[in-house]
Amino acid sequence: MLDEAAALPTVLGRMPPGFRPIVVDNGSTDGSPAIAAELGALVIAEPCRGFGAACWAGLQAASADVVCFMDADGSLEPGDLPRVAGPVVEGRADLVLGARQAEPGAWPLHARVANRVLALELRRRARVELTDLGPMRAAPRAALLDLGLADRRFGWPLEMVLRAAAAGWRIAEIPIPYHERRGRSKVTGTAAGTLRVMRDMARVLA
Repeated sequence: MLDEAAALPTVLGRMPPGFRPIVVDNGSTDGSPAIAAELGALVIAEPCRGFGAACWAGLQAASADVVCFMDADGSLEPGDLPRVAGPVVEGRADLVLGARQAEPGAWPLHARVANRVLALELRRRARVELTDLGPMRAAPRAALLDLGLADRRFGWPLEMVLRAAAAGWRIAEIPIPYHERRGRSKVTGTAAGTLRVMRDMARVLA
């Protein structure tokens, strides 16, 4: 989470039963941590800026056997978490990603193209049949910790899939709706942000 005050009431208000929200604040200045806490989330402060740093902090703070990740910007439906987590909980998969089915205007062309290129590269290198490096995903907590994920920037999602594939994990994806985010995009909503993500992921691939 980074300055998501506008989205948090909707995101946390739609959290399905049985799912405990852990919100990792990555330096918000708009009161987001207080809002998240008031809405019942466990709020963790991660001063080190970076998508991977925030995800790693949340993973360490979690205690459930299966953990899920999702953005807090309102682009994803918390109600889809049970569908994404289900195959992992039931032992049918080790890592499940939500493949985004975007509504008009929700996913800029430059971000979609970059994502497609990365998905094709994953197929070539890791023989993983994915169409999207989706931000909603689920995996067993202990096994995820054991993967030894090292990236703390935007290479984290790609590194997770690469290491999981190398470890022989069963990886699957499930289509989920993807909406236009609430508030201003800090990353892939801009061309500069997408280039930053691509640089981080290229470093992971290298």
